[in-house]
Amino acid sequence: MKDSLVIGSRGSKLALRQADWVKERIALFHPNLTVSVQIIKTSGDILKDSPLVAIGGKGVFTKELEDALRDGRIDLAVHSLKDLPTTMPAGLTISTITDREDPRDALVVRPGLELNHGSISDLPTGCAVGTSSPRRSAQLKHLRPDLIIKDLRGNVDTRLGKLTSGEYDAAILAAAGLRRLGMADRISATIDITEMVPAVGQGALAIETRADELETSGILAKLDNAETRAACTAERAFLRTLGGGCELPIAAHGVVTGQSLVLYGLVADPSGERIERNSIEGHVNDAARLGESLAEQLLASGASAILAMSHRNTST
Repeated sequence: MKDSLVIGSRGSKLALRQADWVKERIALFHPNLTVSVQIIKTSGDILKDSPLVAIGGKGVFTKELEDALRDGRIDLAVHSLKDLPTTMPAGLTISTITDREDPRDALVVRPGLELNHGSISDLPTGCAVGTSSPRRSAQLKHLRPDLIIKDLRGNVDTRLGKLTSGEYDAAILAAAGLRRLGMADRISATIDITEMVPAVGQGALAIETRADELETSGILAKLDNAETRAACTAERAFLRTLGGGCELPIAAHGVVTGQSLVLYGLVADPSGERIERNSIEGHVNDAARLGESLAEQLLASGASAILAMSHRNTST
């Protein structure tokens, strides 16, 4: 019987807050376990100012954590689920998907800029809006082609600092990260998913373990949220079927009500001019199939051409 667990985490303030939350939850259900957090520096942290597509995509935030899992330095790794590739490495598994924080995107404006109705529509023409996400950028360009979209990278504090200094008029960040850091008061408006569909897995935490560590998975079982797992399973199946990653404007969000799951999906070209979106509804037990079916529907209705063009543009 295990008497201790080591959690692996990235070293950012948000990553450590998420790891500490998991540590607190484990202690709640297993008070006799000794649980510690070990910081693992990832390539994504070292090359944090470089575009993800240039340094290897989502895997740059997970590779070193997964190496530490394989060689036994840590027993589990805590990730923002949206950072995990949709195909898991051999020998590793997502044993737990926790309660989901607010999955929506958040609009944050610089001091002195007032929003009358708390909406993207309130932003004055010509506003400089910061985001490093192709998904957010494409949807924002589609909604407000009159805005100026500027690249914005770094951790949450860095991004908010650039906003406060006046380098940007507004920025779009994940509401979940701001709330977990106790910065909900910085949110000027939460963006409804009908306006901006969130990233796959946004707001959810994933706990990754070795697939053969059944005892560890058992310890973590009480942290698993069945509704979040079903929604995220559909979202990840949607993304996997499209063959996309963080470098392409692809979005999906699942909503579970009772035994019903509604999945919203979107594929856009980077300019925001062409967007294909649709939704599908079915039983929660069919989550993966629903994600695959929605992806196939969008591919048939025009997303295939959009993705082919986007792949050509990102490879040049």
